[in-house]
Amino acid sequence: MISIAEKVHCPNCGQIADRYHLEADQLIRTQCLACDYLMITCARTGRVIEAYAPGLFASSAPQPVLRP
Repeated sequence: MISIAEKVHCPNCGQIADRYHLEADQLIRTQCLACDYLMITCARTGRVIEAYAPGLFASSAPQPVLRP
């Protein structure tokens, strides 16, 4: 199985993360040991296969103002 590894900035915390291009599986895996971020995408389509980003919660997103 041929894979390419590279260092990138984590999109979650900004620290140095690892990105692996897994050619046999046609996947790209980005992971950060500093914040436990994980993103696995299809190399062909770009679709997200699996994702985990601690610290990013839907409840922390700005809520719309409801007017009567």
